Amino acid sequence: MGLRQLVIDAWSWLNYKPVMNEAGRPGSRAFPELAKTWVPPHELRRLAAYKVLASYDNNQAGQLAAAGGDASALERRELGDAANLVDTALGYLLGSEQKVTVEGAEHSDEQTPTPGSAEAAAVQKRLREWADKEKLTFRVQQAERAAVLLGDSVMVLAWNPEKRRPTLRVYDPGFFFPQWDDDTDDDFPSKVHLAWELPADDEAGLKARVRRVTYELGPIFEGSEAEEEGSTGARTYPWEPGRASNTTCYLTDAEWLLEDLNGETLDRLPMGKAAYRVGVDGTELNRLDLMIDFVPVVHIANTIPDGGENWGRSVLARVLQALDELAATDSDGSAASATTGTPIIGLAGARLPTDRATGRPQELEVRAGAVWQLGETGRMDALDTSPQLAELRARVDHLLERIASNSRLTNAGLGTLDATEVPSGYALKLALGPLDMLIGMMRLAREHKYRLLFKMVQRLYQAGRAEGWTAGETLPARLAWAPHTPTDRGAVLEEAIKAYGAGVLSLETAVTMLLEAGYPIKDASQEIERIRAKAQQEAETRMAEAAARRGREEDEDDQEGDAGLGAGEERKPVKKDSEREPVGSSR
Repeated sequence: MGLRQLVIDAWSWLNYKPVMNEAGRPGSRAFPELAKTWVPPHELRRLAAYKVLASYDNNQAGQLAAAGGDASALERRELGDAANLVDTALGYLLGSEQKVTVEGAEHSDEQTPTPGSAEAAAVQKRLREWADKEKLTFRVQQAERAAVLLGDSVMVLAWNPEKRRPTLRVYDPGFFFPQWDDDTDDDFPSKVHLAWELPADDEAGLKARVRRVTYELGPIFEGSEAEEEGSTGARTYPWEPGRASNTTCYLTDAEWLLEDLNGETLDRLPMGKAAYRVGVDGTELNRLDLMIDFVPVVHIANTIPDGGENWGRSVLARVLQALDELAATDSDGSAASATTGTPIIGLAGARLPTDRATGRPQELEVRAGAVWQLGETGRMDALDTSPQLAELRARVDHLLERIASNSRLTNAGLGTLDATEVPSGYALKLALGPLDMLIGMMRLAREHKYRLLFKMVQRLYQAGRAEGWTAGETLPARLAWAPHTPTDRGAVLEEAIKAYGAGVLSLETAVTMLLEAGYPIKDASQEIERIRAKAQQEAETRMAEAAARRGREEDEDDQEGDAGLGAGEERKPVKKDSEREPVGSSR
C-alpha cells in the first residue's frame, strides 16, 4: 500500500479531512457542485476548503464527516463554538464603528491650514456621504465576516448612471477566479472572473446555466474596425491629466447552458455558445469599455498571505482539530450525563411483573416513586458514572482554554476569564496581548485594500463626471477603525487636557485621542470648530465683563470724590499724564 500524497499549500491544515484528500477532484463526493467540469482543477482545494469552513459555521461538521465515511459522526453534538469564535474575532476587528478619513482633512480649520487641506476635507465629506448612501458599514460587515470565516472576501464596484454614484456589492469568494499572469510581477490580476451556477427552473422553462462576469484590462480600440485591424488608441483619464494611456477595462457578462459544455473549464468557455446579458441602457455586455484603466474588484484577505500565495487564512484554521475534539467530548459528556441522571441498575432476586398477553417479564423503568419487590437475598446495584462525567467536563474546559490560546482570542477576549483571577488592569492588558497582536495583523492585512477601494470610488466618480469631482490626482483615503478593546477614557481625557494645556499637543491631536478612546465625537473637524468657537465666545464674554467691572469701579470712585467736597466747592479736573508738567521744568 503506497503512501498518501503529501500536499503543502495554503490549505494544508485541512489535509486531515478525508474530503480534502480525495484523488482527482477533492471534495467532489461531499460537495457535488464541485464535480462540475467547468470548475478549474487548480481551484478545487480552495473551493472545498470554503465548503468545509462553512459547514463548521453552520454546525454541520458532523454531517461533513459522515459524508467522508464516518457514519457515527451524525450523532456528534455541535453547540456553535466555531461560529462564536468567528463572531468574536469579527467584533474585535470591526470595533464600535468605522469611518472614512482623508489625510489632512482634519486640519482644514486651523488658522494657517496646510496646502490642500480644504480639498481633502471636501473629498472626505463626499466620501462619507457616499458611504452613507451605499451602506458601507453594512457592506463591510458582510465582507469581513466572510473573510474572517473563509479567509477571503470580494467587493466589486460599478458605476450606476441612474444613481450617479458607484455601487458596492459583496460576493462569495467561491465565485472569485482571478487569472494570474506568470510572466508579470503585477500585484493585481489583469483579468478576473466572477462565475457561479444558476439552477434549472422548470416553471420558467430555464435550464441549468453558468454565468460568468469578466473584467479584463486590454488595449484601447476605437471602434470595431480598429479592433479587427489591431490598431490601438490612447486616452487621457481625469485622475492622470497630461498623461495618455492605451489601457482600458472591458466588461463581459454572459451565460452558458451546462448541456452545451463539453469539458471546457471556466477560462475556456466557448464564446460562440454564449448568451450575453444586456445592461440597463440596452447595451450588450460583450467587451463593454468601462472607460477606466483598473479592474474594479477588491479581494480582501483575512491574513497577510505567505510569499507566492494570494489567499488568506481563516481564524479557525489553527484550531479546527481542537473544535472536532471539543464536539466529540461534548457528545461523550452528553452520553455520560444520561447515565448519571438515569443510572443503569442491576437487580438480583427481584420479582418482575409479567405480561399477561405474552407471559414474559416486563422491563422495569427507572422513574421517581417506583417500587420494586426484592427477595430475602435480593440486591440492587447502580452504576455510578459521575466521576467520568467530571473528567469529561474538565476536558471540555481544557479544550476551550487551548482553543482560546491557539486562536489568539484569549480567555479574556472570549469573556471566559474569571475576574477574580485578574489582580490589576496591567495584568488584564498582558492577558489581552495576543488578541491585540491578532487584531493588529488582521487590520494591517486590510489597510491597503481599503485604500485601494476608496481610490477606485474617487476615480469612478471622476470617470462618471459627477458634480463636484474635478480632474486631478486621487487623494489618499483610508478606513479608520475604533479601538477593539475598552480604554480608560478618564485617563485619556486627563492626559489630553494636560498635554494640550502644556502646549505639547495640538488641539487636533487631543481631539483625535478622545475620538479613538471612544468619546461620542462624530466629526473631529466639526468638534474642533465648536471648541474654538466656544473658547472665542467665552473670551469675548470675559472681556465684556472686565470692561463693565472697570466702568463700575470708575463710577464708584467718582461718587466718592464728589461726596468729599464741601458746599460750593468744585471738583478740580485731573490732568492726564500727557498734560502734566515735567518735574523741574521751571528751573
